[in-house]
Amino acid sequence: MIPIEYDMIVFKEDDTYVAYCPELDVSSCGDSVEKAKEMLKTAVRLFLEEAEKMGTIEDILEEARYKKDVNGYWIPPKLVATELVTVS
Repeated sequence: MIPIEYDMIVFKEDDTYVAYCPELDVSSCGDSVEKAKEMLKTAVRLFLEEAEKMGTIEDILEEARYKKDVNGYWIPPKLVATELVTVS
């Protein structure tokens, strides 16, 4: 599997923690922050392994706005800010 970096956002829904990777639109959950993060790492790995098997990994990463550097390493788009905003 190709190594990639990704952003992780963790939030709480009732008693469950949800970990989300916005670049790949992959999420997972657990009963603690650490468990949710661990489960997301597994979900991302499985997602990428399956995409490699299907031959769609480059298309998926390009659509997610990853860029390949000169060494062939996939560079993720950078999440630069998160903010809680109220609309009234």
